[in-house]
This record gives sequence, C-alpha cells and structure tokens, in this order.
Amino acid sequence: MSRRRVACALAAAALLGAPPALGQVIGTSETRGYWWYAPAPKMPDPEHADEEVVAKPDIPPMTDLVKWSPPRIAKLIVEQRDYAATVLTIDAVADFWRLQDFARRKARAFAGVTQLALLAHPELNAKAANPMIGEARDAMSAQKEGIRRQYLRAHSSDFALVMFARSSCGYCRVQWPIVQRFQDEMGWQVTMMDLDRRPDLAARYGVEVTPTTMVIRRNSAQRMVIAAGVETYPNIAQMAYQAVKLLSGDIRPEQWLTGAGEEDGFFDALANGPLSPSDPRVIGGDLVGPGEPKR
Repeated sequence: MSRRRVACALAAAALLGAPPALGQVIGTSETRGYWWYAPAPKMPDPEHADEEVVAKPDIPPMTDLVKWSPPRIAKLIVEQRDYAATVLTIDAVADFWRLQDFARRKARAFAGVTQLALLAHPELNAKAANPMIGEARDAMSAQKEGIRRQYLRAHSSDFALVMFARSSCGYCRVQWPIVQRFQDEMGWQVTMMDLDRRPDLAARYGVEVTPTTMVIRRNSAQRMVIAAGVETYPNIAQMAYQAVKLLSGDIRPEQWLTGAGEEDGFFDALANGPLSPSDPRVIGGDLVGPGEPKR
C-alpha cells in the first residue's frame, strides 16, 4: 500500500471520528464491531462488586391473595422477609408482618373448617376409635385384651412359641418367665431352645441374637420372629396376636399396625379401600373379613 493511500485512509477515519483500533491492519476486509473496532469491555466497579440487589416483592391486593395456594403464599412471605431485613424500613417490615398475619388467620380458618368436617364425617375422626377420657380408655383396653385373648386361645393348637436362648445369656433368664406367662394365660405350648446345645438351630431358624422369641406354626414351615431381646408381656401378646393373624391370612401386611378390635375402623389401613396394587380387591379378589370362613 502506497503512502498516499495510507494517508487518505487515516484522514477519512479522523473525519468520521473513529480512529482505527491498535494493531488493526487498515485496508483489509477484517473488521470488528462498529467503525472497524470493538469497544473495550466494561470493567466491574470494585466498590460495588459484592453488592446483592434484593428486589421488592409485589404484594397483591387481599382479594387476589386469598386465591393463592399456600406454597405460593409461603414463597412471598420469604421474599418479603428477605427484602425487609435488607432495607430495614418500617413499611417493609410491616408488610412482612401483614403477610404473616394473613397466613395465621388462614391457618386458623382451616383448623375451624376441619373441626366442622370431622363432625360431619365421624369416620375421619380418631376420637371415635381412640377416646381420651380415662374411663373410656380403660374400657377400650379391656375390650381389646378380651378379643386378643380369645383369638390366641382359639389358635393354641395351631401355633407354638419358641424362645431361643443360651446358657451364658443373662437376658434370657429375664425373658423366659415372661414367655412362660404367655403359656399360662393363652394355653400355648412354649419351648426354650438352648443354642449352646443345639448350635445347628441358629442357622436353621436364622437366629442371630438371644433371646429371640418366635411364633411357629405346627406342621408347617411358617414362622415369624416377634421379639429380639427382652420384651414385656403385653408386647409379646400383641405381637403374637398380629403374627398369628398374618400367618393365618386374616390380615395383610398393610394391616400389621391394626390392633385387636380395630378391624374396619379408623386405625385399619385398608378399611376404606385398597392401598397397593397387590391388594386382592385390586386384582379381583377380596379380603377375608372378621369371622368369615377362609376360601
């Protein structure tokens, strides 16, 4: 390129008010940005680099807020709290507490309507099945004990109770009289198996700790551990009752926490319909109800 052409290009650039970028070859087709050069990137201000901008939340009118879902209201409350704690103005803090008051009144209103709903639908209310009055609770406990005792005595010829122990186990000496009480009250056969004398039984029955108390069905491979370690007599009786009902097919695993006399009630998990795809009612069958013959 001749000197004359270079001088003309520089003069044209000066007239246009856009000097060529440093290092750019004038007269080539390579251009960047506007007027042959790329503007320098803006550098962050070191004095404000760490500042966090907290936007003021948009609080809708009460007529619109009442239509919001609880998760959306909770999110707005958190946003207003953060904003109020950042700006620390009276208005911002007051708005936060107005939202809190709205949520409080909303929760109290829900609790009030809940009481009305439970009165209108007693099947959803636990008080009908679990009274809080002392005399009523005593009567309920006695009723459950009678049902449990009658059921276990009726199955005394079909099941037995076995406690696996060791002669060196001090806890076993504590548990054995409790298990013997079950024999006296329920009429079951109760046996203690000493694993020191019969070590093969530990592997056969999967016993890892002593004492282990197990319900075993006679002339069958069915068995179930009802206690691992020392357990009280009421718990032994309750767990034996549940185990026999499960092994007999009178309840399903989902009903394991259903106590004596609670079938088809508030505390029966399957009282109001099936909960799992394996429920017989889902696949076309039916559950065996209390007192019904097994098919």
